[in-house]
Amino acid sequence: MTRMIMNRRHALIGMGAAGLALSAGQVSFAQSSGSKKFVLVILRGAMDGLAAVAPYADPAYAAARGRLALALPGQADGVLPIAEGFGLHPRLPFLHEAWSANELSVLHATCSPYRSRSHFDGQDVLENGGANVFGLADGWLNRAISLLPTTNSAAAVAIGGSIPIVLRGSAPVSSWAPSTAPAVPEDTIARLTDLYAGDTLLSPALARAVDTASIVGDAAMQGGMAGRNLPGGYRILAAAAARILSAPGGPAAAVMSFEGWDTHANQGGANGALALRLQGLDTAMRTLKTDLGPVWKDTVVVVATEFGRTVAENGTGGTDHGTGGAAFVLGGAVRGGRVLRDWPTLSSNALFEGRDLAPVNDLRGLFAGVLRDHWGLDQADLRRRIFPEGHEFRPLDGLLA
Repeated sequence: MTRMIMNRRHALIGMGAAGLALSAGQVSFAQSSGSKKFVLVILRGAMDGLAAVAPYADPAYAAARGRLALALPGQADGVLPIAEGFGLHPRLPFLHEAWSANELSVLHATCSPYRSRSHFDGQDVLENGGANVFGLADGWLNRAISLLPTTNSAAAVAIGGSIPIVLRGSAPVSSWAPSTAPAVPEDTIARLTDLYAGDTLLSPALARAVDTASIVGDAAMQGGMAGRNLPGGYRILAAAAARILSAPGGPAAAVMSFEGWDTHANQGGANGALALRLQGLDTAMRTLKTDLGPVWKDTVVVVATEFGRTVAENGTGGTDHGTGGAAFVLGGAVRGGRVLRDWPTLSSNALFEGRDLAPVNDLRGLFAGVLRDHWGLDQADLRRRIFPEGHEFRPLDGLLA
């Protein structure tokens, strides 16, 4: 699918008529989206939830984690305490600020229904919203958008190189990604506009691309497509999402994919490869709040990953694919300051298959609770149409302020 052009000076003139035809399957988000914004951040590669949100008061924590165990609150590189014996990784200061402001809650020991530890299959189930790999052909967020009232059904936007599974389906969506294309003269864009002026398919496609580029502007160009997958690049994507969401008539939803969370080797504790990823996530969330401005008060952000990682360190200083992990829900519309649902403990007899944090909380309950309470979607539609294979879970209550 054709990426949106960056701005009038970085248009991809090389995409030609065929590329424009591909993008025409998407729609403009020049409709009214209402004030309720939703952002889904997918951490691809399986984030270590026990590092992001350490259960430091669990009696089995230090022994089970070994060298990966983080220091206690108040110690050097210690966790940032939140509640009930849990602490955020020391590289998550903004999330800690959000917790203190009652704008962050945590769902721990969570996962989709998937249990076989394949990244691709796990992401498929996370995004299709069902119970099985390839069980549903479209994504749960697309199905949700299709149920919004007509006046609130502006296009969602995927921030990245392609439309992810969670946004695929019958509801119209769009996409944006940074470009490293060379600058193009203004008169070239003008000639293209004139060329396609009489074409009902290509003219609107070009106009949408230029409009989206104008909203995002030059700030998000830094780093380009390659840089977006580095921890520093997360901020670029967050800045673009904020500009698009907060623009007049901006979409109701945005999805961002942050790559690189597969820490099989040299994961590190308070410092190291994972710490850099967490710092990048934290910076991106701070950027999102800052750049959304007043729109933040009506925004809910969910940060999720396909599954967690093993409790114990492996032989190469990392962790392997696991099961239970952690998810964040934050935003100005969130009733924060809580660790949600159940905690199974890290005692050896409580581990899933003897190695993983037990997935006692269904991630779909978090998604469903947000969709019901933020967008007012009907309980029956949540069960029948958005999560049709999810009769064994219930939506989380009281997520929003």
